[in-house]
Amino acid sequence: MTAAQRKKEVERQLAIMREGAVDFYGEDELAERLDRRLAEGRPLRVKLGMDPSSADLHLGHSVVLMKLRRFQELGHTPIFLVGDFTARIGDPSGRNKTRPALDADQVQENAKTYVEQVARILDVDQVEVRFNGEWMDSMAPSDFVRLCSQTTVARMLERDDFSKRFKGEIPIFIHEFLYPFVQGYDSVALEADVELGGTDQTFNLLMGREIQRTYGQEPQAVITHPLLIGLDGHEKMSKSLGNSVGITDPAAEMYGKVMSIPDDAMQEWCRVLSFGDWDDLAGQFEDLAKGVGDPMGVKHSLARRIVARIRGDAAADAAADEFRRVVQRKEAPSEIPSVDLSLSGRASVKLFEMLVEAGLAPSKSEARRLVQQGAVSLEGERQSDPTRSFEVSESTVQVGKRRFARVRIRR
Repeated sequence: MTAAQRKKEVERQLAIMREGAVDFYGEDELAERLDRRLAEGRPLRVKLGMDPSSADLHLGHSVVLMKLRRFQELGHTPIFLVGDFTARIGDPSGRNKTRPALDADQVQENAKTYVEQVARILDVDQVEVRFNGEWMDSMAPSDFVRLCSQTTVARMLERDDFSKRFKGEIPIFIHEFLYPFVQGYDSVALEADVELGGTDQTFNLLMGREIQRTYGQEPQAVITHPLLIGLDGHEKMSKSLGNSVGITDPAAEMYGKVMSIPDDAMQEWCRVLSFGDWDDLAGQFEDLAKGVGDPMGVKHSLARRIVARIRGDAAADAAADEFRRVVQRKEAPSEIPSVDLSLSGRASVKLFEMLVEAGLAPSKSEARRLVQQGAVSLEGERQSDPTRSFEVSESTVQVGKRRFARVRIRR
């Protein structure tokens, strides 16, 4: 490849790297490095870390996973880092209080399915999967002291979330200061050329640049991306807030959740998730802004594309058909799961207990609330009494618009 060809290729790749990004720190440095790597025939090493603080990834995580896929498509080396060590500290990013630290057993349990979930977006056979416990668990105390001597407390308190907590007299524990150091050192251990993350991770990502310089490495470029708002249209997507679409959700559930977002959130979702794949929707959003067009049709198109990206075209088409049948035409689903419940010595089971035991409600209090709000039907008849008792019976139970089960109660 000639110098002129390399220059053109560098420009092409940088344009793809900028796609959907909020900030691109070290872009000029990366342009020079990329030119050298193209001349040498060596790929960039691109790092994306995620802590297994819960067992499930959601659609918000797919934003940076898609960018990592773009790097993979450009021929670079994607590194998916599972933060088994950092999860035991607890990331303070965006937190107004201390995040509970997890023990090693919880972390390992949560991490079990991470690679399988990531495989829905990345070709994991071509991904370097690492765990930061590899180097942090064996780091000598003297080395850890050296690592933590790279910045001051004043610098740490410049961080927005720490600053707000300090001014608000909300406790900041010493171990929380360690998190950015460890994340930064991960970039040293992996010799990262680029690190990806959400805008809430900016401080940690830039710390990696500083620490790499200290350890004699060229500083990584940092590319940040917007946080996806949740199903409520206000807060960032989070499983703990109950406003998320899980990567492991069944296709029909995923489709239904996307269809539930407020209309005014659709364009933001498309902007954050598109990565140049859905530019044809731009004209449709322009029409909606002018008061013309079909909001429901656009939302169906967005939902289908999101499900197809994670689950494939066939699953997306089936989910769309199911949504139209069950939600729009008020028909029963094509398949209703069967659930067998045992009275286990009881004379009867109350409705709110049935919902929890059948997996249709997460708790008895939530089950009561759903019944009282008129969200529960048996054989098409809306229920109002959560304490209604059932003996041996069989009935089709519907909760909300999309959850169904054929519940059989046996002795």
